[in-house]
Amino acid sequence: MNVFAFDIETVPDVTGGRRLLGLDESLPDSDVAEAMLAVRRADTGGSDFLRLHLHRVAVISVAARIGDKFRVFSIGDAETGEGEVIQRFFDGLDRYVPRLVSWNGSGFDLPVLHYRGMIHGVSAPRYFESGDNDQAFRFNNYLNRFHERHTDLMDVLAGYQPRANAPLDEMASLCGFPGKMGMSGAKVRECIEAGDYEAVRNYCETDVLNTYLLYLRFELLRGRLDRTGYDEACALVRDALAEAKLPHLDEFLAAWQER
Repeated sequence: MNVFAFDIETVPDVTGGRRLLGLDESLPDSDVAEAMLAVRRADTGGSDFLRLHLHRVAVISVAARIGDKFRVFSIGDAETGEGEVIQRFFDGLDRYVPRLVSWNGSGFDLPVLHYRGMIHGVSAPRYFESGDNDQAFRFNNYLNRFHERHTDLMDVLAGYQPRANAPLDEMASLCGFPGKMGMSGAKVRECIEAGDYEAVRNYCETDVLNTYLLYLRFELLRGRLDRTGYDEACALVRDALAEAKLPHLDEFLAAWQER
């Protein structure tokens, strides 16, 4: 079975913000973003977390188990438009038909991809399959909250009770994984506006590594992996990170080994 643990990083959709707020094209992007956040704070009484359709997808990262191979990769850079980023993600689903694994993917990542995919005319037939064309998806598809083609670990572990949700970083740390490493989601917009996609990609990749490792622990918890199988799956990740020879993955591996 193929597995894609995934995460997205987003910034305010300033193009959409200009249109919806009637702002002048000459206004700098950063000022448009601030205007969008100010309107949101006024609407909510304090929170500036934008509604999901106003999040522009900058980066999608994936920790992928494909057959007996493991790798981490990201889609999204200064030259790649949002529509292409989303289309390439869904093309990967069409090709590998993996189990998607996320932390709060049902509440954030996937709805954002739905809205933004519609805006850009993305096609994702396999993702939206529910059994009409492929009977295998009738009782296990990506859309049903209680099916497993998409496993939102936060949702499942909380027993589908929002008040029981736990942060990814804290659960990863408690389970002996590195958790957050230096950067946070609050810095994503700053990095993207500066053109530093690499920093965002590196940050997002460490998040999906934490998510994938928590998924392995969940598989151990529910008995789909025994201790030997779990140790072997973790060893596959360690070997892949060591072979990649990338500084942020080396840092993640070192932090993991210290736990």
